[in-house]
Amino acid sequence: MNIESESLDGGILKITLSGRMDIQGTQEIDLKFSSHTARQRSVIVDMSAVDFLASMGIRSLLMVAKAISGRNGKMVLLGPDAGVTKVLEMSGVDTLVPIFRSLDEACKAVRV
Repeated sequence: MNIESESLDGGILKITLSGRMDIQGTQEIDLKFSSHTARQRSVIVDMSAVDFLASMGIRSLLMVAKAISGRNGKMVLLGPDAGVTKVLEMSGVDTLVPIFRSLDEACKAVRV
């Protein structure tokens, strides 16, 4: 599992995840994911290169989203593939962390 981050205009942090968010993959990025987002209030998580999402990955997404929300911030997900989207919808994550298909829409949604 890989994680990259970049700063966008308006104080938005974009995190790009790639690989499998299973137990092993999530453990590989969990600490980096938390530390990258530790002081952020506007976060977009690009999941377009995530090809598998397990419960451990869901947990990691929800923990970071909760921490950001606690700072009166917002986190959204960007472009997960059909299989990952289905897992997010079946688990109800999409009702807590919105999913967007375009970067422009995601940026508008996280501006605080």
